[in-house]
Amino acid sequence: MYRRELESRLRGDMPKALMLFGDDEYLIDYYIKYYIDNLNARDELLSLYFDDWDFDRAKGYISQASLFGGINLLIVKRDKKIPKKELDILIELSHKSPDNYFLFIFDGLARDAKSMQSSFKKDWVRFFEPNMREAIELLSKKAREIRLDIDSYALQHLMVVLNNNLALCDNELDKLAILGMKITNKEIDRLVYSTAPLSTEDFFIELFSKRPIVDMLHNLLELGEDELALLRSTQRFITEMFLFSAYIKLNGRADSLAILGYKLPKQIETQKANMALTIKPSSLLTISQHLLESELEIKSSSSTNKETLIYGTFIKIATLL
Repeated sequence: MYRRELESRLRGDMPKALMLFGDDEYLIDYYIKYYIDNLNARDELLSLYFDDWDFDRAKGYISQASLFGGINLLIVKRDKKIPKKELDILIELSHKSPDNYFLFIFDGLARDAKSMQSSFKKDWVRFFEPNMREAIELLSKKAREIRLDIDSYALQHLMVVLNNNLALCDNELDKLAILGMKITNKEIDRLVYSTAPLSTEDFFIELFSKRPIVDMLHNLLELGEDELALLRSTQRFITEMFLFSAYIKLNGRADSLAILGYKLPKQIETQKANMALTIKPSSLLTISQHLLESELEIKSSSSTNKETLIYGTFIKIATLL
């Protein structure tokens, strides 16, 4: 299932055994925290991350009654598959007691996650990086929880300033709430340090305008931009180009609110509309397929090869435009 289906499930009974995986670490951490807080399990949970994994320890923990009559919450995070037999045993034990819950966070390849989904039946969630509208919804919810007065336009500005990093935005909301006042773009510009001296958006505009991008790509990587995150951002930009192109052909004009679910500044809206009309839909499809293949290759490669592969990926995209 996907995030909206999970939200619907959580309004009823929480799944006893749940697998989380995908591209957005913020959302995965969000639901881990949701389980911990709603089960009040912080003091008695057992978390086994990566090299801490020990099947016998996990089995022993979830097999026994809680020492203090509370909840047994087992949280396992791995980048390697768990053998089906072991996984099935942990899932079965999580269903044997109303006090047992099992969260499995898989941090490996999507194809490996797929082979484990059957053990969880329908209780698995794949997360994709949220678009701007979804990100604003998440941050608006957080703002309401901490009683922070901030509107969607200021939240959008915060996302731009922090280079679309939801985790950083979440942290900044906590800091801004201390002020006890309405937060506007002015306060954000004054108090929030930008992490995007060179934004990915600038890079995409150069790339899709068919201008040289090697130096900009080098600078992005030097500033710490993650290769896989950059590929996902590129796919999101391509999706926007598809949406702009289709909407303009149907309606004869661009309307970012109707296309994206939020309003862009007029100059950016016009820029994206003009760009979308200059790129053939067939080229966008080819580039999308190339990105998927590149993501799989980079995920499967050693860390020393990732930078070489990302350069090759974008050089190839430039030739496809």
